[in-house]
Amino acid sequence: MAPHEIRRPFKRRPISDQQKRRELSLIRQTQHRSDAQQRARNLASSLISLQSSSPDVDPEILSEAVPELVGTESESSSFDVRQASRLRGPEARKWFAKQLMLPEWMIDVPDNLSQDWYVLARPAGKRCFVVSSDGTTVSRVRNGSTLHLFPSALPGGARKKGASGPANSYSILDCIFHESDQTYYVIDMVCWRGYSLYECTSEFRFFWLQSKLAETGACDPPSVYHKFRFSVVPFYNCDQSGLHSAYTGSLPYVRDGLLFYNKHAHYHTGNTPLVLIWKDESCSQYVIDTDNNGEVPNQQHIVLELQEEGKLVTSDDPPVPFSCLNADFVKQVCSEYNGVVYIS
Repeated sequence: MAPHEIRRPFKRRPISDQQKRRELSLIRQTQHRSDAQQRARNLASSLISLQSSSPDVDPEILSEAVPELVGTESESSSFDVRQASRLRGPEARKWFAKQLMLPEWMIDVPDNLSQDWYVLARPAGKRCFVVSSDGTTVSRVRNGSTLHLFPSALPGGARKKGASGPANSYSILDCIFHESDQTYYVIDMVCWRGYSLYECTSEFRFFWLQSKLAETGACDPPSVYHKFRFSVVPFYNCDQSGLHSAYTGSLPYVRDGLLFYNKHAHYHTGNTPLVLIWKDESCSQYVIDTDNNGEVPNQQHIVLELQEEGKLVTSDDPPVPFSCLNADFVKQVCSEYNGVVYIS
């Protein structure tokens, strides 16, 4: 029996799966930071007590005395970033292929959208990491392959006297390379002058991005020691004015959807519900497929990937779950077509 009409407006709004995952992600990152701070406090107090009892104790003995506290997750993360800034060849491709923070498709409106979220117009182009270190700059696309190797005005990004800085001066930027104007549009900052920003909030990272990048001259026109221009993607609060500016405002680049960042989100590798993407025919030219001439064909084709447990997802970025196949059917089809499933 249907509930009475009078009671319906007072029912609690159901919480979506994406909203639950957003809340869990924020809880996990808060817990991770608390654990890291507690480990650091324990380490500091242990070292101080050992030093006070024996002032001349060897530092190596201190490390052996508290092995469970040395080499915490935070320290190992910083170590990985330092080493990755100097990686080359297959090792670099393997590491960087897993480091980008990828958005989920927006399937509902997050709670407190106007207070807790930023919105920015995503530039069309190739998503990549830009790493400046040891007098050179390299950009790597999503699979870790090199896009460009070039000098830049970023810290440590060019072999120019006084430009490379100290040995640990490296930076990692999350960018999109816009082909038409040969510009790297920066959407996030991961490391700056050797300082890791992985566990900083989006609000802090965006503030640093706006203030620090302009100081280097990286936003200036190309020159001998600065091959490509960098530009910061403008971000707005998710109020009516900000959404209108990101959705319809004038931009120096081709718009490819909207990106939404939770202000409290840390930089997570892989897909995260704390970063969302929205595309429609008004803010992206890539909503539907086109042919080589840019014309929309009469029929649209879709490529589906068969994942574990028979789940079918699209080849979009990020992928969209489409359907789920029966395990017996998948086994039968795969055996008939040598492990390859064709769906029309």
